[in-house]
Amino acid sequence: MINKSRRHHRPRRKRLGALVGGVVAALAGGLMFAMPQQASAELPSGTNFYRDPDSQVARWTAANQGDPRQPLISRVIGERAQGIWFAYYSPSTVTSDVRAVTGPAAAAGQVPVLVAYQMPNRDCGGASAGGAPNLAAYDSWIDGFAAGLGSGPVVVILEPDALALVHCLSEQERAARYASLSRAGQVIRSANPSARVYYDAGHSSWHSPAVIAERLRAAGVVQNGNGIFSNASNFRATPDEVAFTKNVLNHLGGSGLGAIIDTSRNGLGPTADSEWCDPRGRGVGIAPTANTGDPQIHAYFWIKPPGELDGCAGPAGQFNPDIAHELAQNARDGGSSGGTTAGTTSGTTAGSTSGTTSGTTSGSSDGGATAGTGGTGGSPGTGCTAEYRVPNEWSGGFTGEVAVSCSGASLNGWTVSWTFPGDQRLTNAWNAECSQQGNRVTCSNVDWNRSVPDGGSVTLGFNAGGSGQNSRPADLTVA
Repeated sequence: MINKSRRHHRPRRKRLGALVGGVVAALAGGLMFAMPQQASAELPSGTNFYRDPDSQVARWTAANQGDPRQPLISRVIGERAQGIWFAYYSPSTVTSDVRAVTGPAAAAGQVPVLVAYQMPNRDCGGASAGGAPNLAAYDSWIDGFAAGLGSGPVVVILEPDALALVHCLSEQERAARYASLSRAGQVIRSANPSARVYYDAGHSSWHSPAVIAERLRAAGVVQNGNGIFSNASNFRATPDEVAFTKNVLNHLGGSGLGAIIDTSRNGLGPTADSEWCDPRGRGVGIAPTANTGDPQIHAYFWIKPPGELDGCAGPAGQFNPDIAHELAQNARDGGSSGGTTAGTTSGTTAGSTSGTTSGTTSGSSDGGATAGTGGTGGSPGTGCTAEYRVPNEWSGGFTGEVAVSCSGASLNGWTVSWTFPGDQRLTNAWNAECSQQGNRVTCSNVDWNRSVPDGGSVTLGFNAGGSGQNSRPADLTVA
């Protein structure tokens, strides 16, 4: 997930059609989820957060014992709890994937922090775009997500960007999103009364407290949430976030709500130009803890796993040891045991859709439709190729990715084309401008990813529907 205060590319708008009309009509008729629950007090100061043994940093440190960066990355980052992201749309397995985290956490007496990241049109078409194909599918996915929560304590970070980033939505689309978020909080807390749900507040250098409080109220945080989270995947200094979130909470009228602040990369604060996308020279902040000394600040936590990319230095969500090492070198707290609430591993993996962030996850299946390298880029022999893959499938649809890579060459502007072999039809796309005529799909770069340097790559993604076998496309080319 990339949380940012300004954009460098034009987002693609997604229309929700009849679904929006139905939701808005329901809201107008007073059909709201009428099970308000009193928000509970702050997390106990001794809360022991669960550390995912199958996170990307855990896998990297295990596989790179001889790397000189490994000891510091392992001690400062790998031994501390981080958010476990559910970022791929996999409705058939989401319940079991969530149970694969909550079960081991409960057995260990620890509290997992799960990041639900499936909102349609998330990130407004940016580097972390994707999510469920529509709000009806999202509501169903949330039902499956909630069904895996069990009965033990769990923290849910509900949809980063969903409230702070709505500029690409019409007023009707915003109302529909707010209704789904309100429903999500109610469903999660009804499924597990011990679950705590926190809603997106952006960060201190984005929207005013009054603006974000208005959106939070519309999304049901007072009735269906335990609080708000700020600074997710950003770099704003902790004191700024404390002041900001308290101001937001004041605008919400108290109600026992609190805040979680993401301190995963804010140890040195932002860069001088407030760069949001993979800036260098940053450091991790306060180690994850519920012992904040402030009843309104429920926890400092690493929502964004340190070292996982925003989408500029590589694919969003990919672990980068160079950046992780910088974050560890510049750590505000470089202790050896991960702080008082980091927890220990349990030896049970977290499932295929958890453990990564920013719109991509690792460990998921290829869905039987992985495609090989495509044609050459620019002109024959230039050394730029495209690779088509299907990281996720469900009944009636799938998520696809195309990676454009260059070796011994570079591109300044690119276009990828392929021919679907069956009745597949694009429903939305991200990191590219895409169109489809018949079975032929053409995708071109957006402003921010037009350059592919020698040795570099960019990845576009899309959702598509279709029936029958989802086999390899023909005539994959890049130019």
